[in-house]
Amino acid sequence: MAQQWVEGRIVERIDWTDRLHSLRIEAQIEPFRAGQFTKLGLAIDGEIVGRPYSIVNAPDDPILEFYFSTVNEGPLSPRLSALKKGEIIQVAPKPNGFLVLDEVPPAIHLWLIATGTGLGPFLSILKTAEPWQRFQRVVLVHAARTVAELTYRRAIARIAAAEPKRFAYIPFLSRETADYALAGRIPQAIVDGRLEARAALRFDPAQCHVMLCGNPSMVDDASAALAARGLRKHKRKEPGQVSMETYW
Repeated sequence: MAQQWVEGRIVERIDWTDRLHSLRIEAQIEPFRAGQFTKLGLAIDGEIVGRPYSIVNAPDDPILEFYFSTVNEGPLSPRLSALKKGEIIQVAPKPNGFLVLDEVPPAIHLWLIATGTGLGPFLSILKTAEPWQRFQRVVLVHAARTVAELTYRRAIARIAAAEPKRFAYIPFLSRETADYALAGRIPQAIVDGRLEARAALRFDPAQCHVMLCGNPSMVDDASAALAARGLRKHKRKEPGQVSMETYW
């Protein structure tokens, strides 16, 4: 029987806000592809309760990193957010998931569109060489409620500094305003053209591939808006231009 859990140790905890956190963990898991996820678990009432979380670090980084939000009524995330450096956590050793560039057909431009903690797998992808080997332009779109929830800004700034002509970062805010961020929801900005105007790049089915990750309403509504532009869901047997993964 395959091993279900391996022991990990917390080496760093990052508190972005009172509900958004990252854990950096030492654990020996199987090799993974950027964009994949694995489970984190804790013993609760005599059994291990686990939930899948995307891996934020690049595959060649020995320290695993996970970005998550605290759901107060949830059985696991409040306990995860209370863990301190040095404490033990269970990690599923076999990563999974198909939100990876291996599954993306040839394209000229890559859009990475996320809400909230859906940013995590895209950061892992952007830390690898593959997007810069395959695509002429890469656009990262991240929607959050407040300025404080636009996390990982330093990591994103490093990517922008390394690829200033080929990388664009477009933040969205729904409950606050900032002069550098678009207001409202991503799907509406696709419909009205504001997102394309900001990126100076079209959603052209002949040239682009779009990866969506985040809350189901964004994924559903953005998929519909992109379908109206002629982009269809990507399947192995029926190649398309939109790959997706929903969070929660």
